[in-house]
Amino acid sequence: MSIWTDISGAAARLFGPPSRENADGRAKSVNESKLVAALVALGAKMAKADGQVRPEDVAAFRQVFRADAKTEETIGRFFNLARQTTLGYQRYARIIAKAFRAQPAVLEDVLDGLFHIALADGIVTAEEAEFLETVSNVFGFSEREYRRIRNSHLGQDADDPYLILGVDPDISDKDLKRAYRRQAAANHPDRLVARGLPREMVGLATHKMAIINRAYAQILEERKSRAPLRL
Repeated sequence: MSIWTDISGAAARLFGPPSRENADGRAKSVNESKLVAALVALGAKMAKADGQVRPEDVAAFRQVFRADAKTEETIGRFFNLARQTTLGYQRYARIIAKAFRAQPAVLEDVLDGLFHIALADGIVTAEEAEFLETVSNVFGFSEREYRRIRNSHLGQDADDPYLILGVDPDISDKDLKRAYRRQAAANHPDRLVARGLPREMVGLATHKMAIINRAYAQILEERKSRAPLRL
């Protein structure tokens, strides 16, 4: 059964009063559905962060949260409910952070998706930047880690390929190749699904892989151009 199936019930519980637990101690909501609902809510509130949800924001959201015809209407209703205000977005970030606290790569995938939505209109406003940085803090990323993630999407040194790969400029060719392979393996679409995110979100991995591949190719080209000529 698709994890989107129970999203309506999860949305009602998340936006309504806190649910009581059953006699056996298990929460009434399905954990997996609650997680997906939190992901959708966080994405919707990201779209609202600059004060207005535009068609391009909705399109970017759909690129991140791909759904089939059976679930698109339900997700759309939930999105419209969540996008009314940014209030409470930290709550959903904490739900996601708790679910993947031992899997920082997954949390980075989610943050990548939020950047994709924020950049839908070509700019990131001060309000959107604050939203993203706050989510990063909730996820437990350090300032340097957040800078690396942010600069893979925007910023003055967004084209710094070493920062994108998380390595120093003096790294050896051998270690550079190892670092690239490690990041490429961690961000492969199959790995994304294996890490626990819905299969509908594989678009995140495709976006991240393009960034990683571009950074690696840029470093190789720069090192090739600096190599001494052999006579």
